[in-house]
Amino acid sequence: MEPFRILVLITNPKLAKKATKLFTDGAIPMHYKLHVMGTASSEMMDILGLGSIDKTLLISVLPKRFADEMLRKLRKALKIGTPDSGIAFTIPISGANNYIVRMLSQLSEETAKAMERKEETMAQLKHVVIASIVNQGYSEEVMNAARAAGASGGSILHSRRVGNEKATEFWGLSVQEEKEIILIIANAENKLAIMQAISDACGIRSDAKGIVVSLPIDAVIGLNDDEI
Repeated sequence: MEPFRILVLITNPKLAKKATKLFTDGAIPMHYKLHVMGTASSEMMDILGLGSIDKTLLISVLPKRFADEMLRKLRKALKIGTPDSGIAFTIPISGANNYIVRMLSQLSEETAKAMERKEETMAQLKHVVIASIVNQGYSEEVMNAARAAGASGGSILHSRRVGNEKATEFWGLSVQEEKEIILIIANAENKLAIMQAISDACGIRSDAKGIVVSLPIDAVIGLNDDEI
């Protein structure tokens, strides 16, 4: 059984409408749209082709072969890689609940439960997405630290924390509900330096109460060295 991918597209609102139509026409069973704000400098945004800071994020879960095909369609239809077009990438996932698996692959429940897949090693992947979750108002500090370590830019999602209050208080993590999630695409070789810089400046012991994680990207379009 083939593996699954999370497909993420960050683009301007106008092109997001075209992408949504591609998802709909392709009978993609589920996808989500979020409003985000870019953080890159104007010079870097021109290099990445991201134009203004007003962005839309589309996210979906697809079998890998469909995700790869969707990347090709997005690059052709949205002209990803040209100015003000955006960026798209896929993230490998290890599994999903049976309902999602059956919906996406139309396999039997027994096969879905027995799902196994062989993934590429982390060392083979050229890019990662670094996600930083901090208290509201600290995204600029996160990006300043990340840029100093070699990051080019990121995207900000506004969110609210949902969790067990007693557990967070027990661990000393009782913090404000309003959160900001900063997504940064970076070369895998710069991952540790960027994550360490963010942790030093906005880690859990700081006022930002930040948490930093990274996820592998196995395919990306919109960068100079994409391969799809």
